[in-house]
Amino acid sequence: MTAPVTPLPRPATPPAHGAVVLREFVDADVAVGLDLSTDPYVPLVSTLPPHATTDDARDWVERNRARWATGKGFSFAIADAGTGQGLGQIGLWVDELPHGRASAGYFVAPGARGRGLAADALTALTTFAWTIPGLHRVQLFIEPWNTASIRTAERAGYAREGLLRGHLEIGGRRRDVLLYAVVRSG
Repeated sequence: MTAPVTPLPRPATPPAHGAVVLREFVDADVAVGLDLSTDPYVPLVSTLPPHATTDDARDWVERNRARWATGKGFSFAIADAGTGQGLGQIGLWVDELPHGRASAGYFVAPGARGRGLAADALTALTTFAWTIPGLHRVQLFIEPWNTASIRTAERAGYAREGLLRGHLEIGGRRRDVLLYAVVRSG
């Protein structure tokens, strides 16, 4: 029998940085899911199907709402700090917290890209991560061709640590990924 999972506390105030706030998913975020599902890469690395229907996107929103209760981590909607409009998704996955590690991943909807929102969201997430006792390292796994994600990581203070050959299965084949990380100072 598996012991019950006790989720970490949610942040007292939604993490924010620059133009974004990280908040819980709301029903209106179905629109973000629909937009993200048009990107050919997002469905390969997420639970969102390609060219999602409204029902598919609604299910995706519900899965994101439910992730915290599993104890696996935090899934936030990336939202415009002024209007609250959903712009993407970012997660902090704490499966390796007993070892002092967590990993993060993020998507900004195609219609909201090119404005530095992912870097703002990653900065907000990382600041929140340092409030978790025992967490000393946050990692990102980025495919080498993904220059936009590499720029995002570097703008948010992450450093490239190396290439992990054949590290992840994406789209049915083993892929190399770059390891980026940030370590808690002090």
